Amino acid sequence: MTDTYYPPPSFYFTVTVLGAATPLALVSDVDASFQEISGLQSEFQVEEVAEGGENRFVHRLPKQTKFSNLVLKRGAVSTLSFFAEWFGGTIGSTLSMPVLPQNLLVSLLGQSGIPSIAWAVVNAYPLKWNVSNLSSQDNKILIESLELSYNYFERLNLGDPLTAAVQLAKVTAKLADRA
Repeated sequence: MTDTYYPPPSFYFTVTVLGAATPLALVSDVDASFQEISGLQSEFQVEEVAEGGENRFVHRLPKQTKFSNLVLKRGAVSTLSFFAEWFGGTIGSTLSMPVLPQNLLVSLLGQSGIPSIAWAVVNAYPLKWNVSNLSSQDNKILIESLELSYNYFERLNLGDPLTAAVQLAKVTAKLADRA
């Protein structure tokens, strides 16, 4: 009898900066923890072509793939943070400094803390930095929302720990070659 498959829960995940230009990304553990991640979405854009004489339908031809913005939400960080330095240096420079894209790895972790699925996000750069409202009447955690644009993402099915290690090494080397 085969084992029953259960889809993984979506609450145990991390974000890793691949090949970051600063050692701060390696030192800071706060940058791996986020409350919510959204924007791992892709879809074909279509071009509608009406065929002359055929009025029953319109041809819908695929064009290019469109990717959403990646949005990372977390409790505001008051310690050293690669993301805070990167966003501040990019958005705060008003384009007087070059925009430095980074490759990110979003990993969905299994029960043992080993990635089971990961998404390599290629050439991400900061677009928007939002801090939740400050209110003396609410007892809430201050949330910062980091929005990034990126070229595309690749989904990695990692499965067992050995496959995960090999796949992650491959994608890290591939993205490092492109940088």
